[in-house]
Amino acid sequence: MNRRVIIVTAVHAPSARFLPEAYESLREQRLPAGWEWHWLIQEDGRTEEVRPYVPDDERVTFGQGRPGGPGVARTIALARADGAYVKVLDADDRLPAGALARDLAVLEADPAVGWTTSRVLDLLPDGSTAGFPGDPENGPVERGAVLDFWQANGFRAQVHPATLCVRRDLLVALGGWMALPASEDTGLLLALNSVSRGWFSSEVGLLYRKWEGQATGQAAHVDAAERDARMAVVAERARALARFQWRYPVADRPG
Repeated sequence: MNRRVIIVTAVHAPSARFLPEAYESLREQRLPAGWEWHWLIQEDGRTEEVRPYVPDDERVTFGQGRPGGPGVARTIALARADGAYVKVLDADDRLPAGALARDLAVLEADPAVGWTTSRVLDLLPDGSTAGFPGDPENGPVERGAVLDFWQANGFRAQVHPATLCVRRDLLVALGGWMALPASEDTGLLLALNSVSRGWFSSEVGLLYRKWEGQATGQAAHVDAAERDARMAVVAERARALARFQWRYPVADRPG
């Protein structure tokens, strides 16, 4: 693998207008010497409405495919991910300065850490930001901690899946994002936490845009029957991985 961090963004027509702001936040990132980023933008569908917003930059590639939701789009984009690490960036969000460098510093320093997350601020329509109480301490997130917290707190994790930066081989081994209409990123987060230690950075690593068109604000996202089904399969996957005792990194075996 080369010294490259891959940024993966799923996008659909309503959120495409925010891509230039996401791009500017990427341009402002300063990486360690010898490192570079490559941005994979994957449209969830095939329309003519997204491409006009894709930056003209050799570090940016654009793909399209039949619609299947953001998890499918991100997983399809993995076929083009040729770096050691994969960073999630939703089309309507922004990375604060230093976010990528902090992720890389943790993952490069400790091979036993499979993934990182960070503090989030909501980016409100008027340009102001709002934080959240109850973030964990800066430092490692032990295996199983996210699932335990999630189950005890109304299916809300203490770390945000939209801030994930993960080792590509671990991400591929888990099959990418879950095949769900929503909560696919939470499902991945819990699976990661079942098999590997993670890390939480108390410095702000994401500006999470709040706007009227975001998927999590739609009525279908809180449909009780669907939500119960999503939460059940997310939890069962995480528990099964824990029972099977699959671990990352894999210990060397004699012979």
